[in-house]
Amino acid sequence: MATKRETTKREGGPVFASEAEERAYWERHDSSDHVDWGWVLRVRLVNLKPSTISISLRVPVGLLERIKVEANRRDVPYQSLIKVWLAEKVG
Repeated sequence: MATKRETTKREGGPVFASEAEERAYWERHDSSDHVDWGWVLRVRLVNLKPSTISISLRVPVGLLERIKVEANRRDVPYQSLIKVWLAEKVG
């Protein structure tokens, strides 16, 4: 992973009297006038949770019961076990 390096401000950055004034300023101006983005390093945020979406899946009752039994044996929620199995299968 890349090491962290702070961006450096260029001389003469703006000072704002209020948040509304600052918002209006940044709507009209580009940050490259005030920040040296040449020092910025791309980093990977490994601890972020991936986005998920809820789906509805119809499965035979017997299959769901077998999945629940296996999940209970492993002491994990059956939905989590299904996600693990799907991830392993898709690879």
